Amino acid sequence: MTEPAKPPAVQFSEDQAAAFDAVTAALRDAGVDLEEELLQSPKGAGGTLAVIGKAGSGKTLLLAQLYKALEAAGVEVVSGDYESKKKTEKRTLAILAPTNKAASVLRLRGVPATTIHRILYTPVYDPEYEKIAEWLAGHGEQPDLEELTEEALARAKAFYEQNKSMPGALAAAGLRGSDFITGWKRRDEPLDIGFIDEASMLDDRQFEDLKEIFPNLVLFGDPAQLAPVNQSGSMVFDKLPEPRRLILNRIHRQKADNPILDLAHALADPQLGFEDFERMIEDSARRDERVVWGQRVEVDLMARSPVLVWRNNTRIRLINAFRAVHGAPEDELLPGEPLICDGIELPLKHRKKRLDLEARGLIKGAQVVYLGPGRKPGFSRLHVMGAEDPQVSAASIVKIEKPDEEEPFIPFAARMGATFLHGAAVTIHKAQGSQWDTAQVFAPDIFAAARMGRVEAGQPLWKRLAYVAITRAESRLIWVVRNRLAKPTLGLPVDDLRAAAAPTLTLETQEADLL
Repeated sequence: MTEPAKPPAVQFSEDQAAAFDAVTAALRDAGVDLEEELLQSPKGAGGTLAVIGKAGSGKTLLLAQLYKALEAAGVEVVSGDYESKKKTEKRTLAILAPTNKAASVLRLRGVPATTIHRILYTPVYDPEYEKIAEWLAGHGEQPDLEELTEEALARAKAFYEQNKSMPGALAAAGLRGSDFITGWKRRDEPLDIGFIDEASMLDDRQFEDLKEIFPNLVLFGDPAQLAPVNQSGSMVFDKLPEPRRLILNRIHRQKADNPILDLAHALADPQLGFEDFERMIEDSARRDERVVWGQRVEVDLMARSPVLVWRNNTRIRLINAFRAVHGAPEDELLPGEPLICDGIELPLKHRKKRLDLEARGLIKGAQVVYLGPGRKPGFSRLHVMGAEDPQVSAASIVKIEKPDEEEPFIPFAARMGATFLHGAAVTIHKAQGSQWDTAQVFAPDIFAAARMGRVEAGQPLWKRLAYVAITRAESRLIWVVRNRLAKPTLGLPVDDLRAAAAPTLTLETQEADLL
């Protein structure tokens, strides 16, 4: 009798295999043997490694395979949702990204990622419901609680086994967030192994914070992206010694060549000028529908996929044009308008409330869709794109910037809370870490950067801008060449967001929690 065929193993390129082996060797030195699936107590800090490669070089595949190998070896994945108080000898892994959107891209590929900020804080659970969390995490017997039936606990268990989300599992049992999470506290104990995606976005301070938490760090980053502001064009992995920088050179494509990746990698040619590059885009658009030579900005896309620009005044003018064609009044927002979280305005004495907001996804740069006013003045009902529990209600300060005016117009505001800018257009710099099915790039801004002749870290700035903007497109790229706006045909839909939200925290119960 013949044995059943095994599924084909992942085929690594030579550089991927070398990077996998290097990470495996570093983890073995730290007490995690992936080949023997043997876990030992930490032997000391393994330090930091970086896996570096351009878009399409296979960084995400490598990260996913390393995660699967660590999980198979018995390493416990820490998600930020819940951590057992029971001390075990298990080794731990956290997979992090700088933004909600970047973390959600990994989760869609089966990698349980969360944001860097979320791992800095841990939720404090009500002791009664912590019994359920311990049981779901495999550290205790099934609890006997009067308020929850056997059926409710079974729903929670089934949800957790499928999704590994503790808040989602408890919500599936009929509990609200305010029932089981009583607050948040700063992490007081270090973790073990950290995988950091989109590491090109890290600044020096974030990098130092992560090294304090994780004695073993693996950074995954793209050297062709834009460096963080105030970093002089350098990225944190640039400072690592050569043996600690694992370079992926081979470009892995889909079975059908990807014209978007082809365009992005063409920018590496030092002889390529802006006009030649635009001719390449135009030729690609004639051959492949995944590239579009756009004569105008498609306003219907702007509510979910912002126009990517370089200049701030371009961003402001596009936002105001978007609001004008939708007939948005100056003194209020329409449901469906996109927002970008610009931070939290709270005095130090409200530290707990700040943690509540940030832990639920309202971190600087988070993309949000406005669903309508809350029950209290100054509150907004919001859908946080890419967050695991996306719908919240929070005290909000919304700022609408105006062309040629220094001060933004504020249609309504709470006295303090999360601050937002409009999100129909964003700068390419702020778009790093995010991807959209279709991305619109405002080409006149790239042309303006090319005419200025600026250079960043040895590369013409326009090429870095074009590379980052192009690689934000997952499936389709629209290269907009004219300063025109199409008329809207779809309005500003929100019903799909309400229907797609996970059955977790309800808007009504959260409103009291978030200020």
